[in-house]
Amino acid sequence: MPHKLVILDRDGTINRASEEFVKSPEEWHPLPGALEAISRLNHAGYHVVLATNQSGLGRGLIDMAALNAVHAHMCKSLAALGGRIDAIFYCPHTADDACTCRKPWPGLFNQIAERYGVSLQGVPCIGDSLRDMQAAEAAGCVPHLVCTGRHPDLMGRELPAGFPAMTRVHANLADCVDHLLGAAPLSKPVAA
Repeated sequence: MPHKLVILDRDGTINRASEEFVKSPEEWHPLPGALEAISRLNHAGYHVVLATNQSGLGRGLIDMAALNAVHAHMCKSLAALGGRIDAIFYCPHTADDACTCRKPWPGLFNQIAERYGVSLQGVPCIGDSLRDMQAAEAAGCVPHLVCTGRHPDLMGRELPAGFPAMTRVHANLADCVDHLLGAAPLSKPVAA
């Protein structure tokens, strides 16, 4: 059972997001400093788990073999820097499927809590979108928004309506990890 856990989104948080979906290892490109940040979390004793919507599966744009290849490439790239992702939880559904695992619903987070046998109360959740923050709040996690994906213009600005009140905003994953590890000043929630 992990004593320290961090939940990360994938696209826009660890790697560049694509409107066309990341469908192959060749299309997966880490954001600057992201893999090193994950490695620092690991070396500080954190277990890092991914919770990612992958509706490309439900849309038929990518199959399981391709998704596994993307994740294998990501994990190999991370291992080269001394880091790891302990588990990957993904939702394969589209918004039309009305499932409970697609963020902003907390289903993936419930699966993580069940797998690890822990409460997620206070666990940091890092993502780049409103959906990530809403799912984190619903699961009792502390929402941390990085401005490297869907909301690049929110650093230092008031958050739009809908964001959880306790959302903390960081320029990127490395800055967020600095904060979590105590190397950066406390980022303040920005009221909506």
